Amino acid sequence: MPRTPLVAANWKMHTTHEEADRLAREIAAGAAAVQDVDVVVCPPSCYLMPVGAALAERKGGALGSQDVSEIVGTGAHTGDISGAMVRDCGGTYAIVGHSERRATRGEDDACVARKFEAAQAAGLIPILCVGETLEERDGGETDAVLARQLGAVLEQVGIAAFATAVLAYEPVWAIGTGRSASPEQAQAAHARLRATLAASDAKIADSVRILYGGSVKADNAAELFAQDDVDGGLIGGASLKAEQFNAIVKAAGNH
Repeated sequence: MPRTPLVAANWKMHTTHEEADRLAREIAAGAAAVQDVDVVVCPPSCYLMPVGAALAERKGGALGSQDVSEIVGTGAHTGDISGAMVRDCGGTYAIVGHSERRATRGEDDACVARKFEAAQAAGLIPILCVGETLEERDGGETDAVLARQLGAVLEQVGIAAFATAVLAYEPVWAIGTGRSASPEQAQAAHARLRATLAASDAKIADSVRILYGGSVKADNAAELFAQDDVDGGLIGGASLKAEQFNAIVKAAGNH
């Protein structure tokens, strides 16, 4: 079935208030000029409201958070941001399980599954990140790692939850390194993820958008997005330059 492409910007720990506002406006203008592509901007949490306001003013793009607490509700959880808080700021998406959170914050598969569930409980659409390290890829473990990471969430929430979720394959070895998986490597991983979902529900599996996140740039986006199971991108460094990001969005609109 046709799947509307989605391109998400993950600004990570970058931008000042002024830079975030300018970048959001430039991205929103680019998004508004491209039909049939969903654009999501995920700024640092302190800029959620101003970025959301800028996107709404230019009528281009949805707002998302880079993370969300696994805790539902309120309480003594210093430093966390709940799904309800993201919603209150105007957010509709939340990244969960990003490789940097897994690697530097010790978030294991069970924690990521709880975050996925908490995001949906708050009415957010989770963007679930999965992917293997270079050591795991070289060891022939890619399929096993993807099955384990995705399987933990399936066990926690069930296949029906993926009717309102997005997947993102981010090969850790291709993030911030200048390397990128070849289109064929990306397609193989995406197809494996879709097959894992299809084992539980073929219709939901066919509808889930799977983004590629690993050094996507304007000059390689079109070839990546031409793959059958690559439905857009989770963009890091290139999303900090509106011209590059908007070119990626345009490439997604051409497929």
